[in-house]
Amino acid sequence: MSEALFTPEMLKEIEVLYSCAMREICTKLENLRHEFEVTKSRNPIRHITHRLKKPDSILGKLRRRDWAQDYETVRDKVTDIGGVRVICAYIEDIYAIAAMLKRQDDVIVVREKDYIKNPKPNGYRSYHLTVGIPVFFSEETHMIPVEIQMRTLAMDFWASLEHPLRYKNAADVPEQTRERLTAIAQTIYEADLEMQQIYKEISGIPEEEN
Repeated sequence: MSEALFTPEMLKEIEVLYSCAMREICTKLENLRHEFEVTKSRNPIRHITHRLKKPDSILGKLRRRDWAQDYETVRDKVTDIGGVRVICAYIEDIYAIAAMLKRQDDVIVVREKDYIKNPKPNGYRSYHLTVGIPVFFSEETHMIPVEIQMRTLAMDFWASLEHPLRYKNAADVPEQTRERLTAIAQTIYEADLEMQQIYKEISGIPEEEN
């Protein structure tokens, strides 16, 4: 089925469009990172990575959502083909970086999902910001969606280990083990909050008034 949907020409178009869009987002983030390194006392951005969704993964999403398996649906509805991940030191850094991106004139917010304040049932926490970014070519401009996932080092540690444990042999994972993984996610979140509080105390940063 993937061969019928994704011709070589389509795959080439996807690679070019979304790779360029991810590069645009990564450049914006690297610019912020450079500014922090030069003018600020601390850089909140620790790591930046990106990935292009594989054709089989795109097809799997179409099937799970019961969407038409055609290229038009891919372009119109699948907004996470291009993905950028930003790892920050503290939770407040995530919201600060997201606000900076949203203030940029050529960034259009498509969707926001705050899984930090509202975690998934399995305990997953991350901040997902899907944006439209213009990609300028010689004859036309394309507005391409990119999903930006922002999380702390601790959240990334949990997500990186939990996913293969839970999904590699999903049918064989006992409910008690699933509950333990969720409990660990909560412990990590509480540790994130505590580390952030310690940093603010050491740095002399006053508490925000409610």
